[in-house]
Amino acid sequence: MAIPTVIVAGPLFGRLATRWVGIGPPPERAATAVAGEAEVHEPRRAVGIGIGAVVAAVLTPVALMLVRAVAEIALPEESGVRDVLEIVGEPIVALLVGVLVAMFALGVPSGMGRRGLTDSVGGALPAIAGILLIVGAGGGFKQALVDAGVGDLIGDWAGAANLSPLLLGWLVAVAIRVATGSATVATITAAGIVAPLAAALPAPTVALLALAIGAGSLFFSHVNDAGFWLVKEYFGLTVGQTIKSWSLMETVISVVGLSLVLLLSAFV
Repeated sequence: MAIPTVIVAGPLFGRLATRWVGIGPPPERAATAVAGEAEVHEPRRAVGIGIGAVVAAVLTPVALMLVRAVAEIALPEESGVRDVLEIVGEPIVALLVGVLVAMFALGVPSGMGRRGLTDSVGGALPAIAGILLIVGAGGGFKQALVDAGVGDLIGDWAGAANLSPLLLGWLVAVAIRVATGSATVATITAAGIVAPLAAALPAPTVALLALAIGAGSLFFSHVNDAGFWLVKEYFGLTVGQTIKSWSLMETVISVVGLSLVLLLSAFV
């Protein structure tokens, strides 16, 4: 299912989206594009940095969070080792460790001193400050909808509907996703609603039901989704451009996923 979905929502939809979404480099990047191209052939101070250091800096946070996940599964709750791994695998701590690794594995070998490292780390903050504020506001809006009981209201309606379990799971996930902006809330709520129906279904159909719910949880990311604002700000898009590109791309993934689920359900 993933392969045709990626093809349709990726290159095929991308070709179509470029016809009505005119997206160029953000203004602040466009001004430095020529200078950046001119520097490509100049010697770099970082030529001595090995690929191992780069990989270590990139994968350190991922590895720490993965180790924490394994520890939570494999080690007992009273284990002191588990406590330590849960701390270092906390996302904020893991990312901090990743920054420190990058500073000493990449910054120092490239010739940066204390002042250079400080300027490099500090210079990254203004560029993401606006993004953090907008993402935080979007997350707050989503949580307000969740706390107001929008998901429960949609769940009560779906419980009284007489539909195919696959279509019902998708529709519930879609409704909650659009209302709250949270794919996680949509997945959990939809799964809880259709769980009684799943108990009477054969195993292959239960697997398709899980895929249908997952597809529905991606439907039409818009202004109440923090991810919507993250994409908008990083790529320098307007709200309209983000809806025409990101939101529609998410919708294509959701609809194609449901279509393939229904197609496979005819054979299993």
